[in-house]
Amino acid sequence: MPLTLRDLCEDRGLGLRIAGPPADLDRPIGWVHASELDDPTPYLDGGELLLTVGLGPHAGTGPRDYVARLAAHGLSGLGFGTGLGYDEIPAAVVDACARAGLPLLEVPERTPFLALTKAVAAAHAADRYAEVVRTDEARRALTAAALSTGVSAAGPAGVTRRGAGGTANVLAALAERLDAWVLVCDGDGRVRHAVPRSAARRASGLGEEIAKVRDHAGRSCVSMSDGARQVVLQPVRLLGPAVLVVGRNRPFTPVDQRIVEIAVSVLTLSHTRSAAVGRAERRLRTAVLRALLTLPGGGAEQVLADTWDPLPEGPVVVVAFGGRLSGPLPPALLDALDRAAPGFHAELDDRVVAVVPGETDDAVAAALAPAARHPDVRAGVSDPAPPGELDRALREATRALDAADRRDRPVVRFADLAAGGLADLVPPADAAAFAASVLAPLLRHDAERRGDLVGSLREWLAHHGQWDPAAARLGVHRHTLRARMAKAAALLERDLDSPGVRAELWFALHLPG
Repeated sequence: MPLTLRDLCEDRGLGLRIAGPPADLDRPIGWVHASELDDPTPYLDGGELLLTVGLGPHAGTGPRDYVARLAAHGLSGLGFGTGLGYDEIPAAVVDACARAGLPLLEVPERTPFLALTKAVAAAHAADRYAEVVRTDEARRALTAAALSTGVSAAGPAGVTRRGAGGTANVLAALAERLDAWVLVCDGDGRVRHAVPRSAARRASGLGEEIAKVRDHAGRSCVSMSDGARQVVLQPVRLLGPAVLVVGRNRPFTPVDQRIVEIAVSVLTLSHTRSAAVGRAERRLRTAVLRALLTLPGGGAEQVLADTWDPLPEGPVVVVAFGGRLSGPLPPALLDALDRAAPGFHAELDDRVVAVVPGETDDAVAAALAPAARHPDVRAGVSDPAPPGELDRALREATRALDAADRRDRPVVRFADLAAGGLADLVPPADAAAFAASVLAPLLRHDAERRGDLVGSLREWLAHHGQWDPAAARLGVHRHTLRARMAKAAALLERDLDSPGVRAELWFALHLPG
């Protein structure tokens, strides 16, 4: 705490006496300075205790103007030394100090001015040491909190976030040390952390200031005061640009603000460390998944069980995530899967694969929920499969994902692929091009010669190559139909007795348009 006039007066070794009417003795003393100039203010910063033996007040314009200048300059008080020029403080000086509200202390002859300087210097040194100790303790406490992951963070919505314990602990330690509330708002202005949780509602009233700090090109710090209330905002780097907001109902000291800066540094370094660990973990997840797919029973299952959770004993469902994105899948999707989805997930090539319990739809729904918040993300869901057949389940999920991309649907299940028929499995543009290419000779023939090869071929295939019922349906003689099919085979340069050729033609004839 800063040394005050009251502290000096209570030091009996100095023998100071309060002269005149009671004054504000709780003013902090910035320094002690002795001067006999009639106007020493050009050489003072304000906040000093000025010492004089009486020459200054009685030079120039006199005590009243002298004291008025000192008070206007913001001095903490005036110390008048008696026993040299004056045996007691002149009444004019006492009256002037009373009028100006400037505290007046009598310094006895036995007390050298240097003793006051030493007392103030010693107090300042003690304060500086206390600040260093407090700052160092805060740095160690915040660093220890960053390294601790024993506590999970709960967001404003009550969702527990695995892996966020270090950040949450740093914020909790900061709030406790400063007796303040703390917020972290992400790049979208959403509250990512709040200590206490009720502090989240304060973000709405600080939206403009948070946006300014977040969008500022360089590092910036904003301090806002409203009476006794003070709020400090500083940018911080977590998963992306964010803003740390700290507030309380009394002003922050310079040491308090330094502790806020330490918290920003600790959070940034902690995130850098966590990001490196996270990248290594993602690579390990991918390696484990590849081993599960290519070498089931080769030991990857034990690595999975020791590092994360074991594979379910019952059937599993594979969910493959992809999408119409210019870059990788959103990091928020991976974060959401880590929080909400049961089972195991990993990145594989340009997709994210989740392996979830397949006994009920609850686990699949939990895995799909994060994708619903990203309109460009698509998902394919496999049929339930034994844990040893993950490769088959992944192929199913991948095919379903491809169908989701083609149909522009958020989710497609492998079981639904057969319901739409073969046409749903081929991109419409590719199917139309195939049909146009295969049937082009017949279409040209019918257009130029007014024939009916296309209709005849469709009816003949519909009757499984049986001549009489197909001819009756067309209203022609069966020999006419035979001639038409021979002509069609020649134009197509294909063997119509081949089952494969018949399937391709049937597919082409039944495409829309």
